[in-house]
Formats: sequence, C-alpha cells, structure tokens
Amino acid sequence: MAKTSKPSPPKTAKIKANRVRRRVLRLAQRLAVQKEKTERAERHAAIDHEPRAGKPRTRRPSRR
Repeated sequence: MAKTSKPSPPKTAKIKANRVRRRVLRLAQRLAVQKEKTERAERHAAIDHEPRAGKPRTRRPSRR
C-alpha cells in the first residue's frame, strides 16, 4: 500500500534564521577555500626550477 504524504512542519523564525546562518557560513567557507587555492596556485607557479648551485644534477646509477 502506498504511503500517504505527510505535511512538513511549519517554518518558524528560528528555523529560518539558522538556515540563513548555515548558508552564509557555507558561502564564506567556499570563498575562503577558493581564495586559498588561487593563492597556492600562484605561489607554485612562481617557483622557478633553477639548477642547484654547486654540483650539477647527475643521474645516480641504480643500486642493483
């Protein structure tokens, strides 16, 4: 037998306020993560892979 639909509880001011607060916090967190990612990408792009001073890089023989 099919279940009858149950009406959702009334939306109180407290429920609405909490929902808005959660949305705002989630948005702020998303923006913070996005900003952090872009900064990290910029930092990594700025790193130049220059050869080390001193001995040039050489391939090590395998240990076998």
